[in-house]
Amino acid sequence: MSTSPDAISPDPVTATPSAADDATRDIADVAAVEVITAAAVHLMSAAAVKCGLAEDADAQGHLDLDEARKLITALAALVTASAPDIGNQHARSLRDGLRSLQLAFREASVVPDAPGEGPGEKFTGSVV
Repeated sequence: MSTSPDAISPDPVTATPSAADDATRDIADVAAVEVITAAAVHLMSAAAVKCGLAEDADAQGHLDLDEARKLITALAALVTASAPDIGNQHARSLRDGLRSLQLAFREASVVPDAPGEGPGEKFTGSVV
């Protein structure tokens, strides 16, 4: 007994909507400011863990300043570039979180960067 190719992969014209189609429709309903802030929150969370700011003792072993530097720099670029478009209310809280991460990075560093040379500071200016 063999299975026809049509039974395995349905005709795209007559197929019912797939999960990808549903996801596309769902993301189309989300405002750009929500997508930008969600991305920023993910970057902030990851950077906080990499800076050793996790609450539990096991998670504090994830300190990785090289990775934190990359995440903070990406966050700084996103926040700086999107600030004019997302509005002051959203941008202010993202900038506050970014600055806290930049200062936490500086505190966790054994050899601190020169002022203006820390992660993301080419976009934000010096935090010290």
